[in-house]
Amino acid sequence: MRLAGPENSVTAEPRARKYKCGLPQPCPEEHLAFRIVSGAANVIGPKICLEDKMLMSSIKDNVGRGLNIALVNGVSGELLEARAFDMWAGDVNDLLKFIRPLHEGTLVFVASYDDPATKMNEETRKLFSELGSRNAKELAFRDSWVFVGAKGVQNKSPFEQHMKNSKHTNKYEGWPEALEMEGCIPRRS
Repeated sequence: MRLAGPENSVTAEPRARKYKCGLPQPCPEEHLAFRIVSGAANVIGPKICLEDKMLMSSIKDNVGRGLNIALVNGVSGELLEARAFDMWAGDVNDLLKFIRPLHEGTLVFVASYDDPATKMNEETRKLFSELGSRNAKELAFRDSWVFVGAKGVQNKSPFEQHMKNSKHTNKYEGWPEALEMEGCIPRRS
């Protein structure tokens, strides 16, 4: 291992300042910084970062095939619970039991991995739509999806991306590319 001496520091490129969760600028007061990355194909797991804390990732070993969901207190920004739901071979009732009883103001962070939709039923899609999703109704086999919504939200969430699984546009054999989304969410009062 070589230590950088003064002779190296003169030529070193200035590093771009990164803020919470790697954002290019800080969030305003009373906002929560976040970054969500969907999984890529069935190889690279998803990540959910909030306020510089990794809530879900392969390294934390708390992600899995399907929907990776972190529930967060919208006032304090504290993680309430994080779980993965297998939407290919799992039981959709486990997911329903998880998202039905949410309290008003709970933030819901979702990152897909591999397949988000095979086991989705009408009730699941309706619940995600009520949390602010525009795309939950048309999610399909192996689509990539990242979403942040909240219980009690009045409008559609501005924090959502969806990429269709299409053999003409897929980046990976049989899968679309990973989605990455970052931003600042106003704390609930």
